[in-house]
Amino acid sequence: MTDTRIIVGAIAGAFGVHGEVRIKSFCADPEDIGEYSPLTSEDGTEYVLTLTRAIKNGFAAEIEGVETKEEADALRGVTLYADRAHLPSLPDDEFYHADLIGLTVLDTGGAVLGTVRNVLNHGAGDLLEVQGPELKTPVLLPFTLQNVPTVDLASGRIIADPPDGLFE
Repeated sequence: MTDTRIIVGAIAGAFGVHGEVRIKSFCADPEDIGEYSPLTSEDGTEYVLTLTRAIKNGFAAEIEGVETKEEADALRGVTLYADRAHLPSLPDDEFYHADLIGLTVLDTGGAVLGTVRNVLNHGAGDLLEVQGPELKTPVLLPFTLQNVPTVDLASGRIIADPPDGLFE
């Protein structure tokens, strides 16, 4: 929880010929991305974003200072971050992905299983990608209450009760 920025979306390229961009939102309520402006990129560049309309798979938006299709296309692939202070507080049973990455994963007996390297979602729910010294390849642990009964952000750990054979 030390990072003050959270990934909220990405620029997918130009939309039209007048400098608008196509925005992919990673927010729980996709249109909320417009409320977190100004957004920053990985290198700290600031983008003042105004959503203009919903489009297939995202939003069309204007970015202050971007006037042409070529300028908009040059921004394709830029990841957008919002300051954590601008984001809503979450209920006790919800977490920002950035808060989970780096946490130590322990089994219910206290043995270290590994560290969360990524949080993935392919449509059926979140998966914790766990990498550990005893693991040849990363393990994808379903992030459900049954498999992950405890997340302790203050202690930097997750207690997991994984399905039998998952970490073998």
